[in-house]
Amino acid sequence: MLKGSKVGLRARHEDDIPVLQAELHDDVVNASRATGRPWRPLTPGSKESPFVEDDIEQGRVAFSVVELDGGTLVGTATVWDIDNHNRAAHIGLGLLPSARGKGYGTDVVAVLCHYGFIVRGLQRLQVETLADNAAMLRSAERNGFVREGVLRSSAWVMGEFLDEVLLGLLVQDWKPGANG
Repeated sequence: MLKGSKVGLRARHEDDIPVLQAELHDDVVNASRATGRPWRPLTPGSKESPFVEDDIEQGRVAFSVVELDGGTLVGTATVWDIDNHNRAAHIGLGLLPSARGKGYGTDVVAVLCHYGFIVRGLQRLQVETLADNAAMLRSAERNGFVREGVLRSSAWVMGEFLDEVLLGLLVQDWKPGANG
């Protein structure tokens, strides 16, 4: 397990999937905001669940996020579109409703940076998030990410186009532990 100050990132367990499915995917509005795909209902136990991992895909690493104090599941985190040639990847996370507003997002981003830069040897990490996602913008910026641009009207979400913010962090600009 990779550990931050409040949370740990570990492999996805089978019993995590129904919780993530119910609390993240089945929340239509938040699920629609979190992915670039249209929401659709999924049958419980479906292998099409976005939370089912096969451990084969080399360009994506998914974690379950747990509280260090007690091991309670609080969300999911992903390093995706890993480009080993250019040494770059994207990061993202989703917290269960009960875990939001507790500083976990900032800690998750810090642990993902450690994984990307130290464990994987990447040069650049990138975040794309909706322009009104203040929590993710704050979590990324507290970890040193810099706003690099706005993708105007690039995300179709629940009947309207929304702007996305592009943030990046280079390994030489990363300051581990400076996410306060």
